[in-house]
Amino acid sequence: MPLRTRSVQKLDGGSFDVLIVGGGINGAVSAAVLAGRGASVALVDRGDFGAFTSQESSNLVWGGFKYLESYEFFLVRKLCVSRNRLIKAYPDNIKPVPFLAALDHGSPFPPWLAIVGSTAYWVIGSFKTRYPRLLSAEKIKAEEPIIDVSGVRGGIEYYDAYLKDNDSRFVFSFIRSAMDVGATAANYVELIAAERIDGGWRARLRDIDQDREFECTARMIVNAAGPFIDGLNEQLGLRTKHRVVYSKGIHLIVKRLTPNERVLAFFDDTQRLFYVIPMGRRSVIGTTDTRVDTPYTEVNDEDREFLLDQINARLDLRKPLTTDDIIADRTGVRPLVVETDGDDMRDVDWTKLSRKHEIEVDHARKVISIFGGKLTDCLNVGEEVADAVEELGVPLEEDTQNWYGEPAKATRQEFYRQARLMKLDDLRHKPDVEPLSDRLWRRYGRRAFEMLDEIRANPEMGKDIMKNADYLRVELHVAAGTEMITKLEDFMRRRSKISQVISDDVIAESAGVREVAEILFGDQADARLEEYFGAIPPAIAGA
Repeated sequence: MPLRTRSVQKLDGGSFDVLIVGGGINGAVSAAVLAGRGASVALVDRGDFGAFTSQESSNLVWGGFKYLESYEFFLVRKLCVSRNRLIKAYPDNIKPVPFLAALDHGSPFPPWLAIVGSTAYWVIGSFKTRYPRLLSAEKIKAEEPIIDVSGVRGGIEYYDAYLKDNDSRFVFSFIRSAMDVGATAANYVELIAAERIDGGWRARLRDIDQDREFECTARMIVNAAGPFIDGLNEQLGLRTKHRVVYSKGIHLIVKRLTPNERVLAFFDDTQRLFYVIPMGRRSVIGTTDTRVDTPYTEVNDEDREFLLDQINARLDLRKPLTTDDIIADRTGVRPLVVETDGDDMRDVDWTKLSRKHEIEVDHARKVISIFGGKLTDCLNVGEEVADAVEELGVPLEEDTQNWYGEPAKATRQEFYRQARLMKLDDLRHKPDVEPLSDRLWRRYGRRAFEMLDEIRANPEMGKDIMKNADYLRVELHVAAGTEMITKLEDFMRRRSKISQVISDDVIAESAGVREVAEILFGDQADARLEEYFGAIPPAIAGA
């Protein structure tokens, strides 16, 4: 029986300590810490895990350098500590990376002030990263020839960190961790209604994929609905001190612009920072900051032209980037927290709002609401939610902090020992592609041992399944059984980042996509292909 089917059956008529609504980073980390500390946990999301806001990040794990400008030293300290913990806990997934900021005459800060700020940032971060450097224009050109330094006064280099894989997969790692210790989680399940009963909640849920309704009960609800938090609180009958407002950000993905593994930082014409971020063989350009009134966004021509104009003006390219160079784009909203008087938002400059989070606890109705937040802050969010759950009367086991992080060093060493013995990395010879052993361990951890066994038994399992995509056949078989992939987009966009690094046209011409669908969905393959493409492309239909 498919994993998702089993999960929905457990939800149907189930009784839980906590029902978490929302499977983004806030909901996922809450499920992991609560299940890891002994609570009975149910988590539902009306879309896929790690979708919507959590799939549109910059893939950066950083302490909020820019928040020093607004003197939010406590927030920066908190984020730096969380960043340091994540780097230590996920050494193969989260890597320190240098940020090289080139400062021209339009930048709001001269280089000397920037190095003072970056040094303070290094100190606030407990010296856990490499120390910052002050760079001349000549030094910047020598280290990054792609940068046009004709108007550059100088720059700095400082360190933060980034995700080697994609943000949604990192979110799913918390979901998987929660399920491994007993949590029940299901994607494409929405909360239709909830009513108070016997001091707790009866929730009416709908399986969107199968169009079926059912109920479960819980002692309390955690509202982790991200940009939809206010609507859910209204549905639950809550009045809160905080609300969220929306800032739209976009990224453009193009071929790799520089061979160096570093982030390039610039101030755009509005004096807002934007970046060129490494993503394997691609570069991600972004982000923007536009006030919007809805969480539903899309990348429009004006967005594309703005970012292309900004980056073309700051790089020394053989020919300027155009829309033809865009492989994919991504857009989402930042749910920024504001205080209210119960109904109306304060008159506030949204562009100056930080990505802080706030957690509200309604003792009378037993609802915990998570406002705002960001990927870097996820461990803090999880721990604060656990404190709130105990405050509402559910005792938890001692926090041994085994609910997050990669497997132990000895387990990692054993995997690499086995991978070397079977010469795993000799199975492919692609330029500029990381070794298979690194990729499988980073993505799957302990489940990678199962993949080694499958490849030993059947060498076909060690071959790429799609042209231009670094995905082995064995990965699909393991994902089909363990990653609750319900739609083809779940795999293409979130469990992998294929649709972010390969254009739609190339995907539509890849005969391997049919085998992907057949492994994931069996006799539902054609229906899922039609759902994803609209109509099955000829190259795939004839495969």
